[in-house]
Amino acid sequence: MSQTTQRQRGSADVAGSPHGITGKGLKGGQLGLLAVVVLGISSVAPAYSLTSSLGPTVNAVGLQLPAIFIIAFIPMILVAFAYRELNADSPDSGTTFTWATKAFGPFVGWMGGWGLLAANIIVLSNLAGVAVDFFYLFLAQVFGNPDLADLTSNIPLNIATCLAFVALAVWVSYRGLHATKLVQYSMVGFQVLVLGLFIVMAVTHATSGDSPTAIPFSWDWFNPAKIESFDQFAAGMSLAVFVYWGWDVCLTVNEETKGGKGTAGKAGTTTAIAVLGLYIAVIVATMMVAGVGGDDIGLTNPDNQQNVFAALASPVMGPLAILMSLAVLSGTASSLQSTMASPARSLLAMGHYGALPSRFATVSKRFGSPGYATIMAGLISGGFYAVMKVVSENALNDTILALGLMICFYYALTAFACTWYFRDSLFTSARNFFLRLVCPMLGGLLLTVVFIQTAVDSWAPEFGSGSEIFGVGLVFILGIGILALGAVLMLIMARLRPGYFRGETIRQDTPALVVPE
Repeated sequence: MSQTTQRQRGSADVAGSPHGITGKGLKGGQLGLLAVVVLGISSVAPAYSLTSSLGPTVNAVGLQLPAIFIIAFIPMILVAFAYRELNADSPDSGTTFTWATKAFGPFVGWMGGWGLLAANIIVLSNLAGVAVDFFYLFLAQVFGNPDLADLTSNIPLNIATCLAFVALAVWVSYRGLHATKLVQYSMVGFQVLVLGLFIVMAVTHATSGDSPTAIPFSWDWFNPAKIESFDQFAAGMSLAVFVYWGWDVCLTVNEETKGGKGTAGKAGTTTAIAVLGLYIAVIVATMMVAGVGGDDIGLTNPDNQQNVFAALASPVMGPLAILMSLAVLSGTASSLQSTMASPARSLLAMGHYGALPSRFATVSKRFGSPGYATIMAGLISGGFYAVMKVVSENALNDTILALGLMICFYYALTAFACTWYFRDSLFTSARNFFLRLVCPMLGGLLLTVVFIQTAVDSWAPEFGSGSEIFGVGLVFILGIGILALGAVLMLIMARLRPGYFRGETIRQDTPALVVPE
């Protein structure tokens, strides 16, 4: 059957299919539970997330770093439960786009899909940029020439290298999830192995007295009651957005997993819990060996803030320090490739259901992957990075900070969609009461608070780079502006492709009163 025929048949069969969900021609049965969990961990990028977040977080909460990471985990796991419930009822690669459409209608669903797309496109460009920085740092370490690390400041070379990384990620993603799986097993395995080695060596140095900044382990670090202010609590919630985000890629491949429709949902919650365990182990080891002081390798030393592992690798790992640079590089590169799966499959779903031009619904005959959507995701993210890099480094950094607004927006929307979609079954069992009402609503409300707080804070120019337009902070203008751009594009598509917006391709409905698999 040709791709065109598949798309036409899918559109014609929507009205008669269960819940209005139809297949898109993706190759099913490619990934088991372990493979999907590895994909999720890769998308989170633990090594990169930790090296860039530990310093600023210690400034905010001091010794309560483990406690704030645990608090930051709460909204993520609550939203993960909502994803699992929705996926068990209506597994679809469109995730937020599809589920919000079924719960709230096409216009809200389109904006949910836009929030997901915008967040992933921005983070793809950021990951590619970080990969460039660590690539030249790694070359400098290998050849013993510090000048090589400065090549990242050469804007034309930086952009060319970034586009090469994006092109490589697109090539692997285009070849389907089988190729993606092979790449991810090696890169994620190496990343976790190096972090494990760092944990052992850090604890050894801390307990042997080799580190002058070392401090003894204390259970008080885990006591949330010692978090003294709302500002510290807000910092923890912000971490939930930036540090744990990415596990939802497990749900975007739900049409390509094996073992039943519950595999992707289980993988999402398993990924979140696995990442939490890894984070806590690394955090405790790092605090023990470095301390929270401002001297030497202390975590509040301004020289260590932006890249903690770069500062600690040599004192802790000695001649093996180069492995940490390679781990962060491989982590960002693997995350760049795995994260590509999310916007590509969202674009595929939006094209399949008529919310975008039908070309986006094209599936590669050879690899069973969303070929056209993958290429477009790569082109947009690479082009976005190149334009922002040329316009202003401040604009690029502020856009990355504005990412939090979009993540909170589409995560919270998905959580609320879960409760509203299952509203007829919320009180039929204790299970449904907690997993479809309490958990999603609490997670959605927490993220809504973070969204509002971030929007209020980012109005001030000092939030971010300090750039402003007419006295309004650039982070606010970029974050809200990108969401507003989505609303404009939605109105254009509603005029050009009215079928989806009339509810002809995805029905707004509620499920039968059944307990999902």
